Amino acid sequence: MLNIEVYRTEEELTKKLTRERYIDFLHTHLDRFRDSKEAINNAINYAFSQEKGKGGFLLAAFYEEKLVGELLMIDTGMKEFIPDHILVYIAVDASYRGKGFGKEIILESVKHCDGDIKLHVEYDNPAKRLYERVGFISKYAEMRYQKK
Repeated sequence: MLNIEVYRTEEELTKKLTRERYIDFLHTHLDRFRDSKEAINNAINYAFSQEKGKGGFLLAAFYEEKLVGELLMIDTGMKEFIPDHILVYIAVDASYRGKGFGKEIILESVKHCDGDIKLHVEYDNPAKRLYERVGFISKYAEMRYQKK
């Protein structure tokens, strides 16, 4: 059985995991879709922020006492014009994929959200099918202008 824990503060996180271990897990298991460790750390800072309009939570999933999955969700504070939450990262240890853990982690995260959720996924990411199966839809094409 999968045991999923939620962390809303640094203090809660450090009771079970170190921040560094949390970051290392995501960095490793996001594979080719990973961001830098610095970017992951900044997302955790945002999730744990007490500033108005910020916040969020982290999930960690354990199977037989082993860390097998993580998720990081942030609040947008902008419910009037974009979804209330952004699922920033979700990763499952490659040796545990295909067991339904990703689905369980996402469905657990939804229970901790009080509004709509969005995520960004690359078109060739195999996880896109999982997101569709749990109810995410493609609503818009995202376009970005990158300053050089």
